[in-house]
Amino acid sequence: MTRYGKIDPGKLVVTVLMGAISLFFLIPLFWMASAAFKYEKDVMVFPIQWIPKAWNAVGNFKAVWMADIPFYTFYWNSIKIAVIVTLATVVFSSMAAFSFTKLNFRGRDLMFGVLLTFMIIPEQATLIPRFMFIRWLGLYNTHEALIVTMMFSIYFTFLMRQFMLGIHTDFLEAAKIDGAGYLRIYWQIILPLCKPILATVGIIKFIWTWNDYQHPLVFLLDKDLYPITLGIQLFKDDYADNYAVLMMASLSAIIPLVILFIVLQKQVIKGISLGGVKG
Repeated sequence: MTRYGKIDPGKLVVTVLMGAISLFFLIPLFWMASAAFKYEKDVMVFPIQWIPKAWNAVGNFKAVWMADIPFYTFYWNSIKIAVIVTLATVVFSSMAAFSFTKLNFRGRDLMFGVLLTFMIIPEQATLIPRFMFIRWLGLYNTHEALIVTMMFSIYFTFLMRQFMLGIHTDFLEAAKIDGAGYLRIYWQIILPLCKPILATVGIIKFIWTWNDYQHPLVFLLDKDLYPITLGIQLFKDDYADNYAVLMMASLSAIIPLVILFIVLQKQVIKGISLGGVKG
């Protein structure tokens, strides 16, 4: 709609086109949800039965959550790792961003520039050195290995720094006059003003950690320590011919992410848009 109340044909076409593209990308998700509630014999029926004629949701649910494979253990491991890693990333990245924007010390800009250069190094290129470092620390085959290797992020430090550049220094000067130290300024002034970007970093990091497959595969051996990503691989081995059970496991794995994004999607969009235009 234009400001005169008329429909803009160009924007209408773009909106319809983007809606169609979005629906196209959601088709695999719809198929997965549909297959999770079917009997195995109905999964590969063509044309696709988007609404199952015969429902087997209870049977597939029991096969996932009450079978010999401890799916609930994988779920708890993923929640534990994702929550700890997310909280640690938010704290360390926000403190680093605060230092690079509001503290004046010699070599600050040079240090930040050097830090940014590490963003161009592929993560896989440092996998072997990190593996050797974890073995040296004695953390191999523990959740602590995943937490240590994933809780620091140059990207999120950069994103938060861009956001904090838009916070006027008058707030800090006023706090200093009142006798506040840097820790109090960071905790009581900077963090409350950074809620959009904190929510964005938290959600994205949680999703990345929850979906991570590479790090658990490299640093974990015991199945009792597996997160949900490796747990689903065990289902694939035991239920290779039962797509209904596999789809129920996959659907169960993504439900927390879908709920999290639906509830906090406005904060994600706001934080990314604001963080991208600051500085």
